[in-house]
Amino acid sequence: MADVDVFSDIPTTTLADLLGRGQVMDIGIRPLWGPVPRVAGPAFTVRCPPGDNLMLHAAIYRAAPGAVIVVESGDLDYALAGGNVCAVAQRRGVTAFVADGLIRDLAEVREARFPVFARGVIPIPGTKSAARPLNERVRCGGVSVDPGDVVVADEEGVVVVPAARREEVLAAARAKLAKEAEETLDAWESAHRAKVDGILRGQGFEDVQGGVRG
Repeated sequence: MADVDVFSDIPTTTLADLLGRGQVMDIGIRPLWGPVPRVAGPAFTVRCPPGDNLMLHAAIYRAAPGAVIVVESGDLDYALAGGNVCAVAQRRGVTAFVADGLIRDLAEVREARFPVFARGVIPIPGTKSAARPLNERVRCGGVSVDPGDVVVADEEGVVVVPAARREEVLAAARAKLAKEAEETLDAWESAHRAKVDGILRGQGFEDVQGGVRG
């Protein structure tokens, strides 16, 4: 079985090309500081009801080193975590947070260089009262995430590779990158222009300057 760490060598753009829109989190889940390194790890999933962050705070002591903690929240009124929670998670080996919600203490998080992908920041924290099961299917950024799915995140966005497909996707991604590395820009431009002109021609587009005729 492929080590999840190797996915940190695969750009999210490559994975998105292979997996399609359904496995790519929406534009609101963004890195909160930059330049952020590409990160990859198995999902440790958390569900927090609106206004409550108890289970994320519990998760930092339960997630294995290397895990990406993925949080379903949908709450944009209270912070799920702050600087100390991020610092402890980092010290315990958590790779990153990917949260459908907000954090606070961004300056501390940025200084520690702990990768957080979320919807933004707000200074007020949530409460801690709602216990929920950990490591069940969650929905984050419009994507269903199961425990153990491979989460890859960089400045382009966040992609979720289903655990059952990780060997297949890794092999396809490596093949795609190798092919792209062998192709010169001149060759790419020639093939690209032929493709675009062919589509235009097929739709009856006329371009006097470019020479495309319907």
